[in-house]
Amino acid sequence: MSTLFDLAGKTALVTGARTGLGQGIALALAKAGADIAGLGSSPMPETAALIEATGRRFAAWEVDLSKPFQAGALVADIAERLGGIDILVNNSGTIRRANLLDHTEEDWDTVLDVNLKSAFLLSQAVARHMVGTGRSGRIINIASMLSFQGGIRVPAYTASKHGIAGLTKAMANELAAHGITVNAIAPGYMETDNTQALRHDVDRNQQIEARIPAGRWGKPEDLATAALFFAADASSYVTGTVLPVDGGWMVR
Repeated sequence: MSTLFDLAGKTALVTGARTGLGQGIALALAKAGADIAGLGSSPMPETAALIEATGRRFAAWEVDLSKPFQAGALVADIAERLGGIDILVNNSGTIRRANLLDHTEEDWDTVLDVNLKSAFLLSQAVARHMVGTGRSGRIINIASMLSFQGGIRVPAYTASKHGIAGLTKAMANELAAHGITVNAIAPGYMETDNTQALRHDVDRNQQIEARIPAGRWGKPEDLATAALFFAADASSYVTGTVLPVDGGWMVR
């Protein structure tokens, strides 16, 4: 059983790896034996220290995903430096909160570029690399409860996360023949930078916790098992799924 989640000899590219969910997933994959390429908009020394403490290699790339970038060249650079890419985790995300009537086009574009467009471009580039090198790869997208629900005051974020769920299924259909699986994790309410405002709102925080059967907000480490499951060779017959990790939020 100990070999089911063995990622020794694998390399994972994790976007948004500086803090929060991305950092937690990167650390889980490293503890299972994978080397990590971390992508973020700013330096990530804390993530580097955590990964290197596991004995795995870590290399960082600074890329602002809200702006145009060359996904193919980026993937080629990572593959050359670390020897290839076996796992991609599309975790980078941003959110803009505003009433629907006040939501700006600029905020819409920023959220869709970071949350959805970059995931497509990186998945396409990494899939080309995997197919070209004959790898049975793994692509893991980070969805959301708002892949299923509408939310309030977050129209762009909701649209992007519905898009992630659809993109996961579309890519799974086309890449299965190449031995590449594509799945998504839909975290519930997690303790991250994106939810800081909600957690500091006493009334809203109480409402959220009361709705969660587990009675608490999730932590980045709560996603570790799901990430390892989707990344492992043993899950090769699982593709196109969106797995909630939400403390029971969706069934309440």
